[in-house]
Parts: sequence; C-alpha cells; structure tokens
Amino acid sequence: MKVALRNAAATRSRKSIPSLALGAALACATALSIPSHAKADGDAGPYSPVTTSRLANASKDNGWLMYRRDYTSSGYAPFTDINTGNVAQLKPVWDYETGIKTGHEAPPIINGDYMFVSTPKNHLLAFQASTGKLLWKYERDLSEVGLKTICCDVVNRGVALYGDNVYMATLDNHVLALDAKTGKIVWDVQLEPADLGYAMTLAPLVVKGKIMVGISGGEYGGRGFIAALDAKTGKQDWKTFTVPEPGQPGGDTWPKGAYTTGGGATWLTGSYDAQTDSLIWGVGNPGPWLATLRPGDNLYTDSVIALNPDNGHIKWHYQYTPHDTWDYDGTNEPVLVDLTYEGKPYKALVSASRNGWFYAIDRQNGKFIYAEKFAHATSVSGFKDGVAITDPAMRPDIGKEVFTCPSFLGGKNWWPIAVDPQNHLAFVPTLHTCMKMKGNPVSYKAGLPFLGESFNVMHDPENPDHWGSVQAIDLNTGKRAWSFESTLPWNGGMLATAGGLVFSGSADGYLYAFDAKTGDVKWKSPKMSSGVIGVPATWKVGDKQYVAVYAGWGGGVPIWGGDMAKDKAVRSIPLGGHLYVFGL
Repeated sequence: MKVALRNAAATRSRKSIPSLALGAALACATALSIPSHAKADGDAGPYSPVTTSRLANASKDNGWLMYRRDYTSSGYAPFTDINTGNVAQLKPVWDYETGIKTGHEAPPIINGDYMFVSTPKNHLLAFQASTGKLLWKYERDLSEVGLKTICCDVVNRGVALYGDNVYMATLDNHVLALDAKTGKIVWDVQLEPADLGYAMTLAPLVVKGKIMVGISGGEYGGRGFIAALDAKTGKQDWKTFTVPEPGQPGGDTWPKGAYTTGGGATWLTGSYDAQTDSLIWGVGNPGPWLATLRPGDNLYTDSVIALNPDNGHIKWHYQYTPHDTWDYDGTNEPVLVDLTYEGKPYKALVSASRNGWFYAIDRQNGKFIYAEKFAHATSVSGFKDGVAITDPAMRPDIGKEVFTCPSFLGGKNWWPIAVDPQNHLAFVPTLHTCMKMKGNPVSYKAGLPFLGESFNVMHDPENPDHWGSVQAIDLNTGKRAWSFESTLPWNGGMLATAGGLVFSGSADGYLYAFDAKTGDVKWKSPKMSSGVIGVPATWKVGDKQYVAVYAGWGGGVPIWGGDMAKDKAVRSIPLGGHLYVFGL
C-alpha cells in the first residue's frame, strides 16, 4: 500500500465562491510535507493537547473538539458574536476544493487555530482554521479494497482529538491515530477484514482515554458492535456486540443461529452522560430486513443502549421499533437534554427516529417519557405502556406489497439535529417520503446484501409538494414550534448558537441561518458548488467567530432514493466536495 502525496499549493482553492456566484504497511506511511509558508507550529501557533478535562468541558471551549461539539451531542455553541442582528453581514473567508465528487458529510473539528476535516475515501486535511492554510494532508490508499460492503457512499463523518493525536476510522475497518501537528501515523489497528460485511464511516468518540468506535454493515448481515481502544496504543480494551447470543440477556429474542448475521450496526457516533458515567449509543436495523425470516423483538436492534465505558457492559436499552421490517434503524444520535414534561423534570435523551416519531427517554434508566410524530408515520401507529405498536397491515411479506410511511430513509436519517437549551427547542432536518415495499426470498452470503425486500421511495401524500423541511420541536412537549419547507430533500445537519441562530445547508447549495425562535430566514449564503449533506461547525479564533460547512452532494439519497432520486431537480444537483468558511 502507498500514501499519495500532493503539493499543497496545487490542491488548495483560494477562489471565490461560485455564483458569488491495510495494516502494518501503513504504520510507516507519511503525510504531505508541510510547506514552508504554513508551518504547523508557526502560523497556527503551538498545538494545545486535548485533555480529558478539555473534552469534559467542550461545551465551553472556543473550538469544536468533537463530532457534535460536546458529549451531549447537542450541536450547540454558546457564541453570540454572530447573531440575529448581524448575521446578514456574514461573508466568505476562505474555501477549499477537495476534488472528490461523492458525499461530504464530516464537520470540521477545531482545536485552537488548527482544523481537521476528513473527506470521502478517508483523506484527512489539516488547516490553519482562521486562514485556510493547508498544514498537512493524509490520503488513505484504498486501491486494494473492493469497498463492496459499504452501504451508502464512500463517506466519512469526521475525526476525534485526544492528547496530541487525531483519530479516524476507515472504510477498510482500521482505526488510525495520527500526530495532529504532522499527520504522521502513530498507530494503525484493524478491527475487521474489509469487504466481508463491515465498513467504518463514523467519527470516533473519546471517553476516559478510550477511542470509542462503531461499525457499519447492517445491510450485509454484519453483527454490530461497539469497541473501545486505548488512545495511546490502539490496543482493544473491550468489544460489545449489539446482537446478543443465546444465553445472554436478549438472546431469546432471536431464532436459533440468527444472531450471527443479525445486523444491529452502530454506524453513528454516540453520546456520553458523565452524570451516570454511561456511553449512550444508537443501534441499527436487524438483518435481513424482512422480519418474517427472524421472529421476535430482535434486541438490541433499532434501540438506544447505555453502556459502562469501562467494560462495555449494557446497563439498559429502549427499543424504538420492535421487530423492525422497514429498515428504520435506531442509530440516529441520542441528544442529552434536561426537560420538563407534564410538570415533571427529567434527565432525558431525545432522538428523531427514522420511524417518524420524536422520542424522549429517561437517560438514567431507559424509561419512556413521550413520543410525538414529526413525520407521517403509519408503520409505528402508537404506544402502549411506552412500547411502540406496529401495524400488521403495514408489514411486507413474500408476495405482499405495502405502502407505508415514512420510507426506509426515515423521517430523519443520519443528519444530526441540534438542541437550543435557551429556547428548549430541537431543530430537525426532515424527509417527507413514503414507500412501497415487498418481501423477497434471501439467504446470507458473506459480502453480499442481506435484505429480503424490494422497495421504492415515493412522495408523502400528506405533503406531495415537498421532499424535505426543517422543523423546530418543543423539547417539553414534543410538538412542532415552526417549520420551513423545502421542495428538495433537506439532508443537512443542524447547528444552533446562543446568537439565536440555527445553521443548516440545503440540497441546492446554500447555507441558511434561521431565527431559532421563529424559523425566519435571517441569512442565506452565496450559492455554493454543490448540495449540502455536511454537518456545520462554528468556532472562535481570538475574538472572531467562524462558521463552516461542506458542500458535496451524495450519500444515500442519490443511491437509494427511488422516485426522489429520479426527481429532475434532485438529479440536477451538481457534485463536488468544497469546504466553505464564513465570518463577519
């Protein structure tokens, strides 16, 4: 294997925004040499190690130290420099074109004046955050990897920081530690072979000196797990499977032998509750998709689980969709909040589930608080004693086709929500789709899709003119506070700030700033080079606040989107990865 090296000046874009208009061999690989005009310890200043204490207080940091800014996964920054009164003056500061024409999903991760942002196919870029000077670049060599068991584009959702290292999980199931100042590999550990059912696309999470990672592969019969690696050495500390075997708690919810190919992937980054010392993580769909082939509730698929970060022991679970047959997953990020429901205060987590319901769960014990529809939902029809009720008429089978809502892409897919604790609102990127789905015979073969269903994504008859929207949901009631509708799907992640703003990117290539209280559009960027499925971030260097987002259309919608992907306006969205940074 090799690492391709490129000249920084040749790859770095300084032009204005358009329309302003495998294994040990890589351990000795090197990153792009730092050009003389962008010394890592010069222009960007000394690198400050990211300590356990700094991560615990990430919500107060001027940077953006982890995937969703802090352990609560709130996507909220307490900055007021950019606010409802001056956001209209926001201008482009610098930009960078990656040259890769697939989905760009990662948020920039910022420590001081250092920015780290990953691209599809596991490239990693280090910039001076305030100026855009490229400090170093790492390119993963995937030329010997077939990438055949990657479900939904060759994406990466970001990196983690700890000590003097930056950590990335790769499509060929490696976890890498790289020196944050130079890009040189510190250690490289492979968790699973490539191309046999697993891939890794998530941003790692650092908790108590451990690198927490999950796995993709639920569509290929991979048995999901969460693993903890020592941050200094990469040595695996523990590994917890999300589909239990016979004799373990939940093992009796599967037919004999089905657990080995049971899915339950863990492909989105979890949260950490320091108050209860619990790692809280979402778990994906069971395999195969067709539920009649695996009778039972199929724990812990379509669930949120709490684990002891010291040993991986599962403390509690809540299952969003029992015996899922619609690919509704449960991986959507659990956001830790304090709320008051019907006069009673709760330490809660909230999640906008793929099944179309917005859940509040007691994060201390996994007990149900409430669930309210945020999208048209017919498969999960209601709740009894906190347990989801699914409609038998909406369950496909071999020879039985159903029309049900939402589609398997969900009322919300992976694009993260943000929570504003000042206004007690959650901001949800929403899809308005339904689907036809029919069962088919299937048998497991390693490395091949393990579905047992055919499907087509279609318009929601309750909202036939809009594929997407942005919604604000009152945390204390679960009810909608405001909505901004979009003809195109809305696949951009959300960012909220103390300046009274909510930022999110649109499929037609704009970064929006909404008034958090009303949903009014306070600012809209110049048109960017591609549609947005990326996650915005904000940070401060000195006294100046910045906001950044990737434009780079791709991900699951163009591949699996059925009628939505065939929509002329959706097909016309240009491709191409481009990072944009804005400031006053």
